Amino acid sequence: MATASAGAGSPGSVPGSEGTVTTAVPARLDRLPWSRWHWMIVIGLGTVWILDGLEVTTVGNIASRLSEDGSGLPISSSQVTGLGAALYVAGACSGALFFGWLTDRFGRKKLFMITLVVYLTATALTALSFSAAWFFVFRFLTGFGIGGEYAAINSAIDELIPSKYRGRVDLIINGSYWLGAVGGALLSILALNTDIFPKDLGWRLTFALGVVLGLVVLLVRRHVPESPRWQFIHGRGGAADGLVDSVEREIEREKGRRLPEPAGEITIHQRKSIGFGIIAKTVFTRYPRRAVLGLSLFIGQAFLYNAITFGFGAILTTFFDVGTGSTGYYFAVIAAGNFVGPLLLGRLFDTVGRRIMISSTYLLSGLLLFLTAWLFDRGALNATTMTLCWCVVLFFASAGASSAYLTVSEIFPMETRALAIAFFYAVGTAAGGITGPLVFSDLTSSGVVGDTVLAFQLGAGLMCAAGLVAVFLAVKAEGRSLEDIAEPLSKAAPRPTPSAGSAGAG
Repeated sequence: MATASAGAGSPGSVPGSEGTVTTAVPARLDRLPWSRWHWMIVIGLGTVWILDGLEVTTVGNIASRLSEDGSGLPISSSQVTGLGAALYVAGACSGALFFGWLTDRFGRKKLFMITLVVYLTATALTALSFSAAWFFVFRFLTGFGIGGEYAAINSAIDELIPSKYRGRVDLIINGSYWLGAVGGALLSILALNTDIFPKDLGWRLTFALGVVLGLVVLLVRRHVPESPRWQFIHGRGGAADGLVDSVEREIEREKGRRLPEPAGEITIHQRKSIGFGIIAKTVFTRYPRRAVLGLSLFIGQAFLYNAITFGFGAILTTFFDVGTGSTGYYFAVIAAGNFVGPLLLGRLFDTVGRRIMISSTYLLSGLLLFLTAWLFDRGALNATTMTLCWCVVLFFASAGASSAYLTVSEIFPMETRALAIAFFYAVGTAAGGITGPLVFSDLTSSGVVGDTVLAFQLGAGLMCAAGLVAVFLAVKAEGRSLEDIAEPLSKAAPRPTPSAGSAGAG
């Protein structure tokens, strides 16, 4: 239970503080066994990644249909995959930073509800677009909502999931993006079939399906609580205790046994808000090695994925004579491989450890992409074997990429968590979504084998470099409390226990 001390004006308090509180909430959350309550958290918060994968893949695959006469939208395919994609990325980066700051200031629950509503509204309006200008505006706003989701959701998940399971749960949830990608690839095949849907209707229905799925997620998400960790730091210790009390009672009824006593308490200065300057100073001055690690992981995975996926369709059609209507099947296969990676390897991040698993998944995926580039250069691959090579590469790369989100969400203090996620996500997304296309578009579409080999080698090289950084800088976070990995900025020295018979003891 939390015990409060004197208010903001008491000796030892910090500017803007609400008083000092000693609480066992983190230890109480971390010692919980897996339960139905945790499944509700995973379903309510994690399924939005499926929507993101569905969204991005669908738009890429229906670009050719949108550019055709009779689609109901006067737009070219290059505008959809060029300007439209760039605006989506710009929206995601700005949304992550904007909502990330708000998430740390006003709480996880408020923001993960708002960001989902922004996404749903923008997606619905995209389905109703009848001009290119409005289509571009709504693509930006869709990305704006999705970017905010990454910051709000990752911070909430890591603060609610017990430390024993945090690594695998975070990886699988982030990897579920690729379930949406599989659905988007197969859905686009259906939507492009004019025997089923008219040209001006099929692509609109794909966006409408995203809205329907999002509404289901919204209904489930209403029951997901605020993070108790955020509550006790922001002057709501009573609410945090009450929430954890109810969760403990629910789990004890489910398991039919008493929970063990929590191990340890933490004393913190409560405060309503923390300035952006303090957050930036903490990330880059107090934890510079961790900042280098986060940037390396995000940029490495962004370039590897763009090296493969940006020119995916062009490589299949140009070098292997695959029809444009069939590329969706190949993409569904590599998307499935992307999801299987975190699903099967996620547990090892909690048992073998973060440093070994992060560095090995990055290095393995980079080296395997170098091997793929060599085989492709020698003419030893066809469409099927190339796709299988990509599957193996992305099996490891997907686990590594998901661990980047896990890493930056757990290695910085509680007060900076959402904004730290937002910053590193924005940098990685900008590198992949802006620099990546500029670097890889000409290389993968030139029709020259050597150019595509160079694209693969660039992505593989940056992935290997990030893996080497992880060898030296990755943090041993498996099984540890978030407060142990990075001490909260608001942490105070424990209050001395009054001796027997001292004044006021009664």
